[in-house]
Amino acid sequence: MKGNVRRIISAATLLSSLIAIFLVLKKPQPVAHPQPVAAAAASAQSFQDKLQQLDRAKQPGEAPAEVHLSSDEVSAAIAQAAGAIPPVAVTGSSSEPASPDVVSTTGQPDVKDYQVNFSGDVVRGQFLTQVAGKDVWVTLAGHLGSNDGYATFAPTEFKVGDLNVPVSLVNDALQKKLIEQRDRLKLPDNVGGIKVENGDLVMTQK
Repeated sequence: MKGNVRRIISAATLLSSLIAIFLVLKKPQPVAHPQPVAAAAASAQSFQDKLQQLDRAKQPGEAPAEVHLSSDEVSAAIAQAAGAIPPVAVTGSSSEPASPDVVSTTGQPDVKDYQVNFSGDVVRGQFLTQVAGKDVWVTLAGHLGSNDGYATFAPTEFKVGDLNVPVSLVNDALQKKLIEQRDRLKLPDNVGGIKVENGDLVMTQK
């Protein structure tokens, strides 16, 4: 009897492991859909135009400027920074895209694809990377904010492939990584605050 129980437990453990591996390698539902090239270029231009509003000098007694960026605009800016779409020509600057650090995708890990979506006050990102030589999709969601001139992130969801991973298991490692890369999270000099609100990324002038 005990031998049968052990065999059943071993079989169940093996099955669970196989299911976990399948879910890890399975492509999850996309958080956003790719934009056509022309639409992405227009979104990237809109992103740059809105950021320039934060450069305008405030008049005495005037409230700080506030810009609202859609997920399409942010996604296009990320794609532009990665060279996936042509750079936007900004008046008075070089042809290099003026991508803010808060949406930069350069550095590790090597990201092959990425998607960004805003819903309510939650930002959800999804990217394709390699783990042990296998392409794996990672989905990360949470609350974006700012503190003392730096962007902050509090995760609410973490998925590897189609497998949900408890946030409590990854939050400490994620926050440690963010601290290590704190310089890359510094807000631009003209930005006083950042958050996601009503499905938009909101930047407030300093």
